[in-house]
Amino acid sequence: MALRISCALTLNIAVGLAVVLGGCANLGYYAQAVDGHLDIRHRTRPISAIITDPGTNEALKRSLTTVVRLREFAIGELKLPDNQSFTTYADIGRPYAIWNVSAAPELSLELEKWCFVAAGCVSYRGFFSKIEAERFAEGLRTKGYDVTVGGVRAYSTLGWFKEPILNTFLGYSDTELAQLIFHELAHQVVYVRDDSTFNESFATAVELEGIGRWLSDNGTSEQRAAFEATQKRKAASAEIMLDYRKRLEALFASDMSTAEKRIAKAGIYAELREKLSGLQATKTVSSNYGRWLAQHLNNAYLASISTYTRLVPAFQALLVQQNGNMGQFYEMVKEISHLPEPERALLLHQVESGSQTTATSAP
Repeated sequence: MALRISCALTLNIAVGLAVVLGGCANLGYYAQAVDGHLDIRHRTRPISAIITDPGTNEALKRSLTTVVRLREFAIGELKLPDNQSFTTYADIGRPYAIWNVSAAPELSLELEKWCFVAAGCVSYRGFFSKIEAERFAEGLRTKGYDVTVGGVRAYSTLGWFKEPILNTFLGYSDTELAQLIFHELAHQVVYVRDDSTFNESFATAVELEGIGRWLSDNGTSEQRAAFEATQKRKAASAEIMLDYRKRLEALFASDMSTAEKRIAKAGIYAELREKLSGLQATKTVSSNYGRWLAQHLNNAYLASISTYTRLVPAFQALLVQQNGNMGQFYEMVKEISHLPEPERALLLHQVESGSQTTATSAP
């Protein structure tokens, strides 16, 4: 799309995207967001038509049939939005929908944030082109930031547009497919400006609850065992990373000189890489998982991980308080989402810790 496009038109087209537009100062970035999204929209076809098309290969037909079942389950069991999301399919000819760039200062675990009109401030910047993402990341690296670039199989328009199923969703297990669908639909229930951790942790909590229920009703013993092994693997690595994150936070807050902090930081990451690489020898992890984590470690990666997990136990405790009633759970989360950030954080901490002050006290 040509850069002569006006900011108003750009905003009208792309508002609600995970990489939603902000202002005319970064029009090239905005244009790639619009271009990327419209390209996907132009490739979509109704899933129902693809399934009934005699020319559709059987593997795609089976996957999309599973999508239909998962969507029905999400609406009926999880009370997620019943709209046109995930009723269309698009093959975009690449392994990821977008590439997210996250960055943190050399001696901090505070993620850099970018602010946009509709989405508020978020701790990543998304690109539909890997080349553009890497170019942006390299610019941050030259400024001294720790940077991570990660491919993302799905993105959410927060319900502004019909969310399609992409080829990037497929080729994985039914459980992973369900996780993507439940997670992305959850973003349409609640979205808080300027709070990526709240939004992603909530969606992760819904995703995990949904997977548990789906496997209970529809999964095989092998699928349940594989999911439990994956969760143990993630828990093992998360426990280790949390411990080392605390060590890094203490280091960065200390009175040591910058040179001393750099040396100590390198030592801490060396230990962490060794710990994570050692996970591959356990029975709860795949052979390459620890090695993969070890190769991607820096401040940006370590900080990004907590965005998706930090508040998950609090949301899970809140769901327990609602006796597993998803509708009531969403209403409580919406009420909490309207509170100022410090009050949200305190309330969720109290819920997680089992305090007598519960979410019912939210105004």
